[in-house]
Amino acid sequence: MMKQVFPMLAGVAMAMACASVAAAPATDPAGLVDPFVGTGNGGAVTGHVNTFPGATLPFGMLSWSPTTSSRTAGGDYYYKDAKILGFSLTHISGPGCSAAGEIPVLPTVGDIGAQPAKAAAAFDHTHEKASPGTYAVTLDPASSAAVQVKLAATTRSGIGVFRFPAHAGQANFLFKVSDAQTTSPTSSVRVVGNDEVVGSETSGRFCGTASTATLYFVARFNRPFASFGTWGQGSPVKGRRALAGARTGAWVSFDASAQPVVKLKIAISYVSVDDAMANLKAEDGGWSFKAVADVAHARWNRLLSRAEVTGGTRDAQVQFYTALYHSLLHPNVFSDVNGKYIGFDDRVRQLPAGQKNQYANFSGWDIYRSEIPLLAMLVPQRTGDMMSSLLNDAKQGGWLPKWGYDNDYTGVMNGDAADPVIAEAYAFGVRNFDAKAALAAMVKGATRTPGTSGWSGTYVERPNLPAYEHKGYVPGNPSETLEYATADYAIARLAQALGDTATYRKFLARSDNWKNVFDRHARFRGFAGYVESRAADGSFPAGPAFQVNHGAYGQSGFEEGNAIQYTWMVPQDLPGLIAAMGGDKTATARLDKYFQQLNVGPDKPYYWAGNEMCLDEPWIYNYTGQPWKTQAVVHRIIDTLYADAPGGEPGNDDLGAMSSWLVFADLGLYPETPGAPLLVVGAPVFPHATLHLGDGHTVTITAPHASMHGFVQSLQLDGRRWDKSWLPVSRLLGQASSTRLDFVIGSQPNKAWGAAPADRPGAASP
Repeated sequence: MMKQVFPMLAGVAMAMACASVAAAPATDPAGLVDPFVGTGNGGAVTGHVNTFPGATLPFGMLSWSPTTSSRTAGGDYYYKDAKILGFSLTHISGPGCSAAGEIPVLPTVGDIGAQPAKAAAAFDHTHEKASPGTYAVTLDPASSAAVQVKLAATTRSGIGVFRFPAHAGQANFLFKVSDAQTTSPTSSVRVVGNDEVVGSETSGRFCGTASTATLYFVARFNRPFASFGTWGQGSPVKGRRALAGARTGAWVSFDASAQPVVKLKIAISYVSVDDAMANLKAEDGGWSFKAVADVAHARWNRLLSRAEVTGGTRDAQVQFYTALYHSLLHPNVFSDVNGKYIGFDDRVRQLPAGQKNQYANFSGWDIYRSEIPLLAMLVPQRTGDMMSSLLNDAKQGGWLPKWGYDNDYTGVMNGDAADPVIAEAYAFGVRNFDAKAALAAMVKGATRTPGTSGWSGTYVERPNLPAYEHKGYVPGNPSETLEYATADYAIARLAQALGDTATYRKFLARSDNWKNVFDRHARFRGFAGYVESRAADGSFPAGPAFQVNHGAYGQSGFEEGNAIQYTWMVPQDLPGLIAAMGGDKTATARLDKYFQQLNVGPDKPYYWAGNEMCLDEPWIYNYTGQPWKTQAVVHRIIDTLYADAPGGEPGNDDLGAMSSWLVFADLGLYPETPGAPLLVVGAPVFPHATLHLGDGHTVTITAPHASMHGFVQSLQLDGRRWDKSWLPVSRLLGQASSTRLDFVIGSQPNKAWGAAPADRPGAASP
């Protein structure tokens, strides 16, 4: 059984022992980040990871990054492409849907041609470099028309240095204003004087949903251009300064014969061109590329250094800091330097007192499991502003967004993700937001829909809510039932923390609704009891359980997954789930079979590491009394599915979801239950890690020999023996200024550690 269930078990220690020489302490973590991780294809199941390599700052509004010819979803860059269409101003890291990629700017040489909107330039990775905050590439490197490009970013602006060939004569910048990953219904462009271009572009759709945000930009050059023009539906018109419509663009040209270098500064705003100019003036008043690049590198280093890891291999450190980097890209600053932003009611709003920034782009379904707890620990003040942003959205639009994109609802993915997002932020110590108002908004979304009790609007926070409340499940949609039950638990935990006993009891009871879609009689491979689709009359499917349905094992009624994968998605009541399955022995045997394959996609009865509903599942062994198996499975996932490579993640990164999982896994900790202030314990990858939490606390994790061995032998918490396979968050964020976790790691499992019922996470957990 051991060899069958854990085929990589012996290989974990050997792979670590045979790895390269241990790396030195990470004194320059930004220098270890590889922004090209995730820009490729991870394989038939993983597909495109969809990250981007360009210049941006933590949570930056602007991300100046290349758009390549295949325009893959989200990141707008594919590592195997050979042509760049321009350097776009906005990007989303790792989603499965097309979004952003707005206003590509492309430098060219010679005549602009009859169709400048379709212009492209060749590139290769030999002449390309990226690091946090900066990006560089040579366009058409094999030709006499090669253009060297360097980009650096501030939060809302960027600076570029473009070196044209001296003999080229005419050097151009093409502003593809109406170009984006999705259709743009309207755009405008205007050439101002002889050194400036301004304009706007209204985005099209996100995941098939309507989106109406308008992005404004201002571009300023360090010297006058010699000529200019615009284009629309027809041919380019030289000398025309302004144009508006569905398809617009502009170009400016320089004589590069005497001065081959042209500098360009660009800034954006979602409010107005004037605000974009104000953002530019406030964030970059000079023309020094080095100054901007140095500040960007320093800002990334300061933030990345909040998690210091020592030892292990350089490859492991690169993966860790790249994952941390990707975890800190979103949500995005959405307000301008003057505090203005466009609200969910399409009105220009001003930040309320005490809130530093408004944030947008919350990939709720993806990030509530591990990214929000990570942000809450490392950047609690920012995270509080993010929660305030969600509350602003709810005040203006009427409801909490489940996947808010710019200033619009999208309704993407099922469930009610804002509830666990807010509850987790509070559970992990964030206090600079109105938690009582948040609870009220959460309860409203969980008990009301537009058109009921006087509530208005068209966006539905919880589709099928009446059926869920009446029956305790959503007919034909078991995954939505599970998500609502998890969200109800998050509401209960926040209510409990705020002293609202009635709300706590009501929603804690509702969090048991997972039991209403758990069919105790369903059988598969000898095991009874699975979550299944339940009809309105209360019946479960007749006949043998999990018959193939269009090639999927019970996939009907499940959001991006199947019944076998979703059965484990009860993070709020894993002891109850294990008991319903028949107890520890049965649940462990099922997990053993389940983890024989690690990244199978939605159509097979095994684990799918590349999708979010499965992220919590490797840690369930802690609840069955065999945490050593969690340690083995987690290390197998790290070792086989993550890599310092373009395709080096098991699925779409989804705005940091996959990356934040890796950060926690490397540290040997994981936030298993949304809304609960606890972390389950695994085995750290690094011999030493220090977390400088945003509230001033320091957490030191020592695990000698962790780079060579993979199993916890014992653990001390602040010098005292700790046999529990979980930690209360209060011990990390409590009154003491520091917390110390000292692991003893060995090459063989200690099957006694964390195995006793009293030492498991569950009823005794906070």
